[in-house]
Amino acid sequence: MKLSATIADYQTDVQIWDEGRRVVAEIDGRRCELEVQESGPDGYLFISEGRVFACRVEGRPESGKKIEVIVGTTSYAVTITDPKRLRSATPASVHGSDTARIVASMPGKVVRVLLEVGARVAAGDGIVVVEAMKMQNEMKSPKAGTVVALNVQTGATVNGGDVLAVIE
Repeated sequence: MKLSATIADYQTDVQIWDEGRRVVAEIDGRRCELEVQESGPDGYLFISEGRVFACRVEGRPESGKKIEVIVGTTSYAVTITDPKRLRSATPASVHGSDTARIVASMPGKVVRVLLEVGARVAAGDGIVVVEAMKMQNEMKSPKAGTVVALNVQTGATVNGGDVLAVIE
């Protein structure tokens, strides 16, 4: 299963294979093999190369929703996005606590970029127009805020699940 993970401000793609009590993950080209054991209702033990990591998950891991993952005494805000589920769930955006990510719902071509980084937007303002299957789809801001990242330009080709812009 291919997922996109955001931990704090770091974003990466993660490939995961579930093999029963063993999980194999590829992150940034590195392969990790973990034995997984439940240690309570929200707790897990991950065993890798003889090292044991006690983890607790606060929140229900749903595509695009932020959860807290506590490893030892360190807490991480994590958002996992399944690009395949974006098509049926929230095609225009994925929300964190106070961040909105404008996400391509399917492969296409950017035909217009309507705003620049730093622009103030209101909920419903157009951000980017993507053409897919000979139809143009205007991606709109789900909230008022400021465009803090614009990851595409006119003429760019995008894949389903690509983050096109970020609004804070």
